Amino acid sequence: MSPTRINSVSRSSTPPQRNSPSSHGTSRSGSTLSLIDARTPGHIRPVYWVGPAATVGHVNGAGPGERPTTTAIGVDSSIYVAGHGGLVGSAIIRRLSAAGFTNLITAPRSELDLRDQGAVNAFFAANEPQYVFLVAGTVGGILANSTRPAEFLYDNMMIHATVVEAARVSGTDKLLYLGSSCIYPRLSSQPIVESELLSGPLEPTNEAYAIAKIAGIKLCDAYRTQYGCNFVSAMPTNLYGPNDNFDLTSSHVLPALMRKFHEAKLRGEREVEIWGSGLAKREFLHVDDLADACMFLMREYDEPGPINVGTGLDCSIRELAELIGSIVHPGAELVFDASKPDGMPRKVLDVSRINAMGWTARTSLRAGIASTYEWFLAQQ
Repeated sequence: MSPTRINSVSRSSTPPQRNSPSSHGTSRSGSTLSLIDARTPGHIRPVYWVGPAATVGHVNGAGPGERPTTTAIGVDSSIYVAGHGGLVGSAIIRRLSAAGFTNLITAPRSELDLRDQGAVNAFFAANEPQYVFLVAGTVGGILANSTRPAEFLYDNMMIHATVVEAARVSGTDKLLYLGSSCIYPRLSSQPIVESELLSGPLEPTNEAYAIAKIAGIKLCDAYRTQYGCNFVSAMPTNLYGPNDNFDLTSSHVLPALMRKFHEAKLRGEREVEIWGSGLAKREFLHVDDLADACMFLMREYDEPGPINVGTGLDCSIRELAELIGSIVHPGAELVFDASKPDGMPRKVLDVSRINAMGWTARTSLRAGIASTYEWFLAQQ
């Protein structure tokens, strides 16, 4: 198997020093309109990681037996992005490449089945990634979750288990596992704080996926406890952006609506049918902001349990549809099919912890949807 290595600049002639395996070791709801109406597009902010001359490993003066608070990572460190071809993985690759990281490891599905422990162990042994972004998995919207629950459970649980175990065996310095906000109970208090995890029944329409993601979080925590591995978890809200899935049979609500409005415009139709009542509320984060957050957390976060990543702002599905319609198909009429499920009545994350650490989302929903639609048109 030949992994892909993405070298954006020349590699340092001096290889980075590896850490030994033993070194592993107030709610904010905000205003809907401030998110939707802001027109300043997102931008790449300064890189939080260090240059090639810096020591790879942990800094900030942690004493013996103490957890350091910051991970300094040289630009020539080996970094594996599991799931590089998807929405999140491709954004992380773009962000790392733009920041000058020179040793990015990827492998397509055709060459590496992440459900195969033996194959994954061999891949890690051959490539020895120092840092791992675990963002691979089977994902989809309400329809896909409802019709393929076994696939969502099996694929995701196997992928998480094989990559986490291989990272332990190979001595990976740090792993960031990306979950999903669907892990939280259906009737969670809003905005949702991380302590809501496992405090009540899950939303039935995505229960299988949520259970798999919860297992991934607990797996990382278990490896921290038993093996001292520096494996951490982040829970992003609903995502969108370039390389999203626009297939109406398996996509999430935002790309599905974008596709529906686009196709209605091409057919000259004014009416656009939308699942549900339009009353459910959701939070949306541009994937480039998430990629930035992932880099930030790889450097700054070292605690058990998940940390939320989002904007802390939500809007109703009706408001979302109206916004997308104004960009994609102005003048279209919305027709809501209330016989279809809404999913969770509201889902907005409390992001006070990551905000307090120094990270906030930058891309407004309007600017993010407009740029995503431009990308979508370029693919047609």
